[in-house]
Amino acid sequence: MDNWLDILLLVILVSIILMEVAENGRPIRTLSWILLLVFLPVVGLILYFFFGRDRKNRRMVSVEDMDKFQELTDQAVEGNVCEDPPTSVRNLITLLHTAGKAVPVKGNDVRVYTDFSAMYADLLADLEAAQHHIHFQFFKFEDDEMGRKAEEILVRKAQQGVEVRLQIDDLANLSRRRFFRRMAEKGVQVRPFFRVQLLLSSDTNYRNHRKNVVIDGRVGYTGGMNIAKRYAVGIRNGVWRDTHIRVEGPVVAEMQTAFLVDWKFSSKQLLDDPVYFPKVPAAGNLLMQVATSGPLGEFRVIMQAILRVFTESRKYVYVQTPYFIPNEPLGMALRNCALAGVDVRLIIPRRDDVNIITTLASRSYIKDLLAAGVKVYFYDKGFMHAKTVVADDEVCSIGSTNLDIRSFEQDFEINAFIYDRKMAKQMREQFLLDLESCTQVDPERWAKRSRILRFWESFARLFSPIL
Repeated sequence: MDNWLDILLLVILVSIILMEVAENGRPIRTLSWILLLVFLPVVGLILYFFFGRDRKNRRMVSVEDMDKFQELTDQAVEGNVCEDPPTSVRNLITLLHTAGKAVPVKGNDVRVYTDFSAMYADLLADLEAAQHHIHFQFFKFEDDEMGRKAEEILVRKAQQGVEVRLQIDDLANLSRRRFFRRMAEKGVQVRPFFRVQLLLSSDTNYRNHRKNVVIDGRVGYTGGMNIAKRYAVGIRNGVWRDTHIRVEGPVVAEMQTAFLVDWKFSSKQLLDDPVYFPKVPAAGNLLMQVATSGPLGEFRVIMQAILRVFTESRKYVYVQTPYFIPNEPLGMALRNCALAGVDVRLIIPRRDDVNIITTLASRSYIKDLLAAGVKVYFYDKGFMHAKTVVADDEVCSIGSTNLDIRSFEQDFEINAFIYDRKMAKQMREQFLLDLESCTQVDPERWAKRSRILRFWESFARLFSPIL
């Protein structure tokens, strides 16, 4: 019997190795998996099952369904599509449109929030005003004082006849199933994304990290904030610093498409009625694209767009992210910018929120950044959770995407790309204001840290692909 098990294990290992080689992936990734499977076959198989399989050829929805959503989006934004984008951002806009089907849309207005309480007050007011539908999606939606405020409105609106759909990441909210069941029993349509079963599947590692609310197809919210009390009161005597936006205008149709694609995937329900895509008049003068990305797509759309922002910058690039674990292209792009004389600044948290391993891994990348001239800052006032990029007073990105490998390769994300000098200047000024609550990392002092600490940072870095 043992011989048969050994033979079966060998056949499985050889099959996986041949499959990895045939996929023409990154050589270092392929070689790493081969070495792990050869020297630690059982452990390697378990890790490969959860983290190693490439799902690029798997679709969230069919081509036919995606074409329907695209047609509805095109109809909703008709007359507001930017046919002749500014030269300075034309390549970026083309990339997002070609790789991610994100249409460049004019006539939008954006309100930026750096305070959860202000954002939440406006969000609750917009929920109260809903007439036809509420599409509500957050990575985390906690059963606390803040969460129950939204619950009360969602339930009441559902009972009034408004279509209320709630989508959450199942694994991130695993302990709150009773909370969501309570809403479902009162009329809210609740769908978990990649439902976690007793027998874990390889999909468990994929997380829907999007924060995306659409109300009546006319108002949208997205950014870095979740629904939880700590966003309002902070943690460990510090603030929870984040960035979120409220969007009005035709581009909300792209946010609607993002929600309905996820809804089709999780519920198998195709909502292709034009009522979800009303013709919205211009609300402002902002040119925008709303982009999504995820592990099932052919391209890493948001990562590639951010990379383009870095490589096309000429004056400055300012970045905020709670988790900085870049892949090689992003890390190289930041270093190249600084070496070319671009003012590159990065704000990351000094304190971790829950995961010390992620913090240690993040710090292992700082030495190379400093050597290239990147200015790195630790946020001291609390926890920095904003995910923003602003460059050259021309473009800014606000969304759910962290500058880490998980966001780029394992999570479903959404980001708004805004092409407007006034908005970019506002985001630059906010970044400079945040610098007043930061300490800049001194290269000489950083190099003199203890060898033990540097070793643990390097060890944590080995787990970067799965953090």
